[in-house]
Amino acid sequence: MGVFRYISNDEKDKVINELRKNYPNVSYYLNFNGPLQLLVAAILSAQTRDTVVNNVTPELFKAYKNAKDFAEAKKSELLKLISRVSFADKKADNIISACRIIEEEYGGKVPANMDELLKLPGVGRKTANTILINAFGIVEGIPVDTWVLKLAYRIGFSKSTKPEEVEQDLMKQVPKQYWKDFSYVLKEHGHKICKSQLPLCRECFIKEICPKNGVEKKG
Repeated sequence: MGVFRYISNDEKDKVINELRKNYPNVSYYLNFNGPLQLLVAAILSAQTRDTVVNNVTPELFKAYKNAKDFAEAKKSELLKLISRVSFADKKADNIISACRIIEEEYGGKVPANMDELLKLPGVGRKTANTILINAFGIVEGIPVDTWVLKLAYRIGFSKSTKPEEVEQDLMKQVPKQYWKDFSYVLKEHGHKICKSQLPLCRECFIKEICPKNGVEKKG
């Protein structure tokens, strides 16, 4: 795969500008109304396609309207509505447990605090960042999903495979005013050009800058 190469500071600025210029209207990809729905949708989304989650949640949110509803849910009934997502059994446990904590300790309201969010079952830094950014407008970090991991490596932002380390590397290199949507910019670039198995390097607008770490030089 060759030796990993970081992009230089000049290259980094050009890459960030080009990515933002080419994907100016990106937004979070799960449908939700309010912090609780976002929490539930985000828990369901782990290792599951966005389209699957968005197909499941309309009926789910009709049946369960608040934290108390989820906290008191019968797992068997909840599973019927989320059976199409991966690891549904574990996610049902996490949703019920998280909502019990929210109901008992936070008066039924999702906490708008990183440390408190991280105490909820099924919530890691990616989900906590996602909730803070999209439900509360609080930007403390950059959500790191599989697309961000892959593209941060390919483009030369980070050589780590650990989400927490990749987030720290990105936070050092990406201006804070861009943190809010940078994950979604990378995700969109992955969908359109920097595809998982066979990236379309010949068509890429940063092909002259990108070090293409880990990419077989075929395109």
